[in-house]
Amino acid sequence: MPSPIIITIVESILFPDYSGLYQQYNLSERRVNSIRKALTLIKKQPIDFIVVEFFYAYSTNYSGIYKSNIEVLLVSLIKYSPKTKVIVLANKKEIKHIDVLDAVDYPLHGVLQLPTSSDKIEALLDNN
Repeated sequence: MPSPIIITIVESILFPDYSGLYQQYNLSERRVNSIRKALTLIKKQPIDFIVVEFFYAYSTNYSGIYKSNIEVLLVSLIKYSPKTKVIVLANKKEIKHIDVLDAVDYPLHGVLQLPTSSDKIEALLDNN
C-alpha cells in the first residue's frame, strides 16, 4: 500500500518545515511553491493532506471573485480530491479574515496561527 501523500504549499518564509514529522507519520511529502503546482498534483491523484498558508486579498481579487489565495484550491478539491484534509496556517494579521473561506463549501481540517508548533500539527495529523 502506498504512503499517504501530503502536499505542503510553501509561499512565504514564515512557512514551517515539518518534513521530519511527516516522515514519522509515513507521509510522502510533495513540496510545491504555488497553488497552481499543487492543483496539477491534485488533478493527477487524490491527496490525503494539504498544509497551506492563507493570504487575504486586501486590495486585489484573486481570480476575479476570490478573496484569498486558497479558495480556488478548495473548489478544486471538491471535484478532484474530496477527502483531502486541509490544514491552513495564517499569521495574526491574516487569521481574522479566515471566514472568507466559508464561501467555499469545503471543510477545513484545522486552522493554526503562525508561528505554530509541531505539536499542533501533530494533533491534526492524529485527528484523522
